[in-house]
Amino acid sequence: MIIRTKVIVLAAIEFLVMAMGLFIPAGTIAWTAGWVFLGLLFVTGLPLTWWLLKYEPDLIEERMRFRPELSWDKAFIAATLFFTLFWLILMPLDAVRFHWSRMPVALKTVGALVLLISLYISFLTMRENPYSSGVVRVQKDRGQTVISTGPYRYVRHPMYTGACLFFLGTPLLLGSWYGVLCAPVFAGLFAFRAVREERVLREELEGYGAYMARVKYRFFPRVW
Repeated sequence: MIIRTKVIVLAAIEFLVMAMGLFIPAGTIAWTAGWVFLGLLFVTGLPLTWWLLKYEPDLIEERMRFRPELSWDKAFIAATLFFTLFWLILMPLDAVRFHWSRMPVALKTVGALVLLISLYISFLTMRENPYSSGVVRVQKDRGQTVISTGPYRYVRHPMYTGACLFFLGTPLLLGSWYGVLCAPVFAGLFAFRAVREERVLREELEGYGAYMARVKYRFFPRVW
């Protein structure tokens, strides 16, 4: 019950911050794309949260723990949080308040589809990997093992795959070309973390080196 309450409270705060970050810079609540974005997050987030609470409560506890131990991981998290806030404020300024960008409805629809795909990949990743922590650490206290099933058969970091698609699909849906231009920066941040995370896993998690030899790509098959 305590975990459930914490999850609900944190989800509500996150949703509120997201809404304020979009609509206050926009200067209006009459923004259809903004409401569609929030609606998609809400509709997909509810069943995911329910599933985690029912089947993977230990994973929720691990993700809520969120205490980075490595200095470079702390730097990554700080940089990502800062840039995400900047990105979140930039898109409504661009698409709504100042109308710097003009994006056709077809591309906004593509953005919504990419966003949904990113959220689905994130769900598949957490369903397959009960050790998908928000920080880089080998969870010896939880008996962590190498996961090579589900999306991990194709790429070594499917959670980052989903994140890259999220930061591409969202600005397309919201109609912000400046937001789209930020997507490579996020991809670079995730690439930075993935390379260093693999060094930790290869050194401390038995069998990860062999897994890397079998699965060649990090984010996207035949790309990288």
